[in-house]
Amino acid sequence: MALQDHSVGTFQVWDYVVFACLFVVSSGIGVFFAVKERKKVSSREFLVGGREMTCGPVALSLTASFMSAVTVIGAPSDVYRFGASYVIFGIAYTFVVILTAELFLPVFYRSGITSTYEYLELRFCKPVRVAATLIYMVQTILYTGVVVYAPALALNQVTKFNLWGSIIATGVVCTFYCTLGGLKAVVWSDAFQMVVMVVGFLTVLVQGSDRSGGIVAVWKTAQAGDRLNVFDFDPSPLRRHTFWTVTIGGMFTWLGVYGVNQSTIQRCISCRTENHARWALYLNLVGLWMILFCAVVSGLIMYAFYSHCDPWTAGYVSAPDQLMPYFVLDILGSFPGLPGLFVACAFSGTLSTVAASINALATVTYEDFVSQYCRDISSRAATWISKALCVVFGVACTSMAVAASSMGAIVQAALSIHGMCGGPMLGLFSLGILFPFINSKGAIGGLLLGTTLSFWVGGGAFIHPASPNYTQPLSLSTENCTLLNTTAAAVTPTPLLMSTPDSSDRSVLAESWYSMSYLYYSTVGFLATVIGGLLITLLTGPSKPQEVKPGLIRPVCDLFCFCSEKYRHFCWCGVNHAEEKVDLDAMGFGTAWENYPDQDKITKSTNGKKRSYTLQNEAYINAAFVPDTSRPSSVKSVTSGKNTQ
Repeated sequence: MALQDHSVGTFQVWDYVVFACLFVVSSGIGVFFAVKERKKVSSREFLVGGREMTCGPVALSLTASFMSAVTVIGAPSDVYRFGASYVIFGIAYTFVVILTAELFLPVFYRSGITSTYEYLELRFCKPVRVAATLIYMVQTILYTGVVVYAPALALNQVTKFNLWGSIIATGVVCTFYCTLGGLKAVVWSDAFQMVVMVVGFLTVLVQGSDRSGGIVAVWKTAQAGDRLNVFDFDPSPLRRHTFWTVTIGGMFTWLGVYGVNQSTIQRCISCRTENHARWALYLNLVGLWMILFCAVVSGLIMYAFYSHCDPWTAGYVSAPDQLMPYFVLDILGSFPGLPGLFVACAFSGTLSTVAASINALATVTYEDFVSQYCRDISSRAATWISKALCVVFGVACTSMAVAASSMGAIVQAALSIHGMCGGPMLGLFSLGILFPFINSKGAIGGLLLGTTLSFWVGGGAFIHPASPNYTQPLSLSTENCTLLNTTAAAVTPTPLLMSTPDSSDRSVLAESWYSMSYLYYSTVGFLATVIGGLLITLLTGPSKPQEVKPGLIRPVCDLFCFCSEKYRHFCWCGVNHAEEKVDLDAMGFGTAWENYPDQDKITKSTNGKKRSYTLQNEAYINAAFVPDTSRPSSVKSVTSGKNTQ
């Protein structure tokens, strides 16, 4: 077999044209909604789309922002190096979506909140809300900056696509359409970008499989290279990817940044009904499976194509994240515009993530800080403040991307912060929703303990990387390469193996605690938060049942004790869910499970398509969150009346 030439094409005029179209259309969507909604000046209209969204565009938006450019570029590279076990994430995604739709969404949607962290004040106290909001803001700005910088750098080093131009253009365009069109512009732009992502992936799949000899040849080559050994049931938590680490660890990792994340929940509560929101999540699951399938198959095709000449080992690219862009230029370089389509595919994920983050950051800042201290703001002023916050956070995220260029290896640590923060946050919300007796001291103590442990293991792993015995990258061949480094072996493990220090020189802590799979960081934070919160509550005394409103709790024990009234009441811990039981599926946004003092303000047309803006704009007076042991008979009649609609 002939030696493989390592030269690939570069970006041409048509590639830039195709890529520019992505930014033009995204900006145009923002302008469209700015003009269309110009007479609607409510901050609720701007931040949550007037709660008029349907499940289709919201589902596409969720999928697009969930699958960032890190996934588009990084996942195929992971499959190329470690095998197709990445596909097991599909199981984790399934659990994440089910738990979000059935456990967390009902509480958030029915409570009438706009910021998820508002729940923490209603359930615990204001310091818990402030602490969680600040953690989320720092985490999101840092992560969003890296999401912009990492793929831009990989594309720049392979395609020579202008690094700073792409970073600044991404920040400016996202800020532009977020500021002009609000959440509606974000959702519909995400829907368009999702289509671009799928088209880009399909182009790579079709041309890549054709250049590799067909899908049957790809399968045989991947099987010969051990890339199809998917199910590894080794229970060791130190192994990077096994069935258990991906299923369990992946579930906690993504649930922490999905089920209780402001960006996700904000789009769900923008739906016109809870059923629309739930369907959006389940349709989103189909989208997640689709993108995951495309990413895994792309990685297998890339391995089959380079099975005898690995560009990374041969020195054609300097980092694994550059493999996918290099592969795309290699197979599509002779087709004007198609490399630009893939770059648009990668940056669609970036635009979706950044836009969702900017909108979510603006929302939590306005709801958790501005509206708390400036309660007499007019609707027009509130809208302009929200727009200004979008600009501020757009600049902050873009600046973070620029700062990431000087961080060096710290960029890798920043990518893990999302998981390390997500675990404790998931534990905090779980304490509030699942355990009625947890008090504020337990919530704060558990959050501190969980954050400390998750950052300890994550930070230690960054300083002391796991041994290759645990990461187990698969072998790569350079037998048909024109090596830039002529001393390299024909078949070699990845450079990771050659640069890792001897395990005999490592401490016991580095070989155990710090070598834990990165997918378990979130699990550690979750368990530490929950266990710490439970112990501190037991030591300081549980909350009084009459001080906990049923609408803030999700009585999942009913699923397991449905045959026993006695055990159900025992698990309710004194919170009287039976008295508050209503037809929850008939409820609209903000109707929680409790009574309101202003029930006459809660209106709902017979067709279920229109709800009162009075309730939406005055969610803070929701009496579901005010301790009240009485229940007037007039309220019961109104509640029962709603059930008949």
